[in-house]
Amino acid sequence: MSKIEEKQKLVKEIEQKIKDSKLVVFTDFRGLNVDEVSELRNKLRVPGVEYKVLKNTMVRFALQNNGQEDIAEKIVGPNAILFSEEDPVGPAKTLFEFAKTHKNLEVKLGILEGQMVEANKVKELADLPSREVLVAQVLGTMQAPITGFVNVLNANITGLVRALDQIKDQKEAC
Repeated sequence: MSKIEEKQKLVKEIEQKIKDSKLVVFTDFRGLNVDEVSELRNKLRVPGVEYKVLKNTMVRFALQNNGQEDIAEKIVGPNAILFSEEDPVGPAKTLFEFAKTHKNLEVKLGILEGQMVEANKVKELADLPSREVLVAQVLGTMQAPITGFVNVLNANITGLVRALDQIKDQKEAC
């Protein structure tokens, strides 16, 4: 396989990763040493998440092939790219938590479900609760009216039982 064919294959792989990912985040990792980058990769090591350093020219070609020329123009300097195929919130949260303790990591921009978003929007995404917490909140909200209805029905039965118990006590006292 020639060098050109290898590069074309790499561009196709990057294209597919961008299409398959719910979240793609471009970061500037200058100033991080190898151990720190390895630490970040280990924290991001969950199914469906990858953190890679790729050549800008290959990424630009992949973005242009996907019709995202506006993003391709903004890719400058050394970049490490986070690809998340499943959960966009968890990896973004991990990335920003890592950036709090490692000031040299800078989030440049992202692609959220095919649309370019600035770094501040990725930060807002990271501040959201995780999917599991949101599902629990929705279920709790859905359960509240049912629980209230059961309590009302239970209160009527409890009131009837108390009234009958008082009548019984009155009859026994006589």
